[in-house]
Amino acid sequence: MFLAWHDLRHARGRFALVTSVVALITLLVALLAALTAGLGRASTSAVVDLPADRLAFSTPDEVGADPTFTQSQVTEEQWTAWAATDGVSWAQPLGVAPTRATSSGAAGTTAAVTALGVEPGSPLLPEHPGGTGPGSLVDGTVVLSHGAAEALAAVPGDDVTIAASTLAVVAVTAQDADLAHTPVVWITLADWQSVGAHATSSTTGPVATVVALGLSASADPVALATADSRIGTTTLTLAGSRSAVGSYAAEHLSLTMMQVFLLVISALVVGVFFTVWTIDRGRDIAVVKALGGSTGYLVRDAIGQAAVVLVLGAAVGAGLATVTGLLAATVMPVVVAVSTVVVPAALLTVLGLVGATVSIARIATVEPHSALAAR
Repeated sequence: MFLAWHDLRHARGRFALVTSVVALITLLVALLAALTAGLGRASTSAVVDLPADRLAFSTPDEVGADPTFTQSQVTEEQWTAWAATDGVSWAQPLGVAPTRATSSGAAGTTAAVTALGVEPGSPLLPEHPGGTGPGSLVDGTVVLSHGAAEALAAVPGDDVTIAASTLAVVAVTAQDADLAHTPVVWITLADWQSVGAHATSSTTGPVATVVALGLSASADPVALATADSRIGTTTLTLAGSRSAVGSYAAEHLSLTMMQVFLLVISALVVGVFFTVWTIDRGRDIAVVKALGGSTGYLVRDAIGQAAVVLVLGAAVGAGLATVTGLLAATVMPVVVAVSTVVVPAALLTVLGLVGATVSIARIATVEPHSALAAR
């Protein structure tokens, strides 16, 4: 890479400019990736963190429609049928309802929350400090997520009013749990019936939104699909259930498309830079070829030069994104991790190399005699 290092030393301004552009694009892509992951967590963490293997939704009335938490409703008969299905270790009803809660403090703080209804002793209730495990939740009580406790300024021993029902706070979980960008509270399924929008007067017996399934090692996918059809449900993995949250799909798609466009723009910017750079140094390339330098050597040298620029720019951008993301995490829902910083930087480097390789390929068309004669 003799020529590459020579150019990098003697054209510092040009290469510093393109390296800065790569660093800024990396910063933007990484921050968008971190924001996408953070908003995804704020929209679906209560679902993906459930201690279950599958969620069974009621089959939508419209053919071909995807199940959603807002429209799904399952009955006691359905979760009882799932509990008796081979390969299912346990089946528990889970009610999901957006609502508002008001704490009993002097300020009477009110906040939007999502109420999750579970049966007393359900494995779906997370462990929490100060409680006695899942069995601590009984009718007339509520367990708050960390975010809900902060929003309501409530602590164990306080009362919280949800849909005209006054419930005693028995515990606050250590971790955050959110659904559709609202913090989660856990109440019993019986209390949820007065909160859940699906609990209609035309329904006989208790209802819930979905059935959470714990599968055994012997669970057969074909048998589960057959049970789905027989029971009248549509079963999704926890990851697949994210699309059932109304705000998640459109939000995730929009931010992902922005990242894709930025990656493509980066490849084009790098490609254009090295196209112009190759044209500008056409005489130098011709001289090297006239002295016996092979096309392969020149191409490898130029690609190495592009790799140095891209790796340096991506590394600087990733470092800036890490620092900025950690600072922003105190006020914004961002996730700084390998998948949101290192992976976007690596993708940008690869795509930039593709763009540079396409532009550098014109080195093969430089004919020494013609290039030198033109001068």
